[in-house]
Amino acid sequence: MLTVTGLEAGYGRAQVLFGVSFALGAGETLALMGRNGMGKSTTVRALMGLLRPWRGEVLFAGTRLAGAPPHRIAQAGIGLVPEGRQVFPTLSVAENLIATARPGPWTLARVLALLPRLAERRFHRGYQLSGGEQQMLAIGRALMTNPRLLILDEATEGLAPMMRAEVFAALAALKAEGMAVLVIDKQLSQLRKLADRIVILEKGRVVWQGAPAEADGVERHLHV
Repeated sequence: MLTVTGLEAGYGRAQVLFGVSFALGAGETLALMGRNGMGKSTTVRALMGLLRPWRGEVLFAGTRLAGAPPHRIAQAGIGLVPEGRQVFPTLSVAENLIATARPGPWTLARVLALLPRLAERRFHRGYQLSGGEQQMLAIGRALMTNPRLLILDEATEGLAPMMRAEVFAALAALKAEGMAVLVIDKQLSQLRKLADRIVILEKGRVVWQGAPAEADGVERHLHV
């Protein structure tokens, strides 16, 4: 579904990504990992058109997307749960979800069924939610765009253990339904259970990729 080949990108004259390559099949979950500042979020920004790649190719379902504007990438079927959540603070939960809705199987009722905590908070404003609830809302908002691929940047960063577990439970449910997921997170133990493959970045380069069962010893690439 997604093939990234030789991706290079940066800011100004500072190069951050050096030939990043990986692939994600339909229905697969891929974990993109690495220490802070290693290029994970830059990779997401380049994939989503928020940062124009210098070189390389991004193919999504056979369509070339490298350098395309963000709205075209979203229309192609990629949904983003951004780092920092970025919910609309003055809109209610329901309004946040409806604001991004596109036709498809993911409706307001279905999102609320997947994320029952949002159903309980349906009429609360975005600023009235906890960090974990805002992250659930960001996931629901991305699903309302009816994507074929869901990308989560720092999926559980800063969340309490209980909310972290709820996020991973939601991702497991999405995987069971056949949703393709690219997730950035630091919880190796959880990602070993969830991911089909793990890709590790170090200084903007892929230094390891493989199945979770083969990930013994990769912690040295993850410690800050």
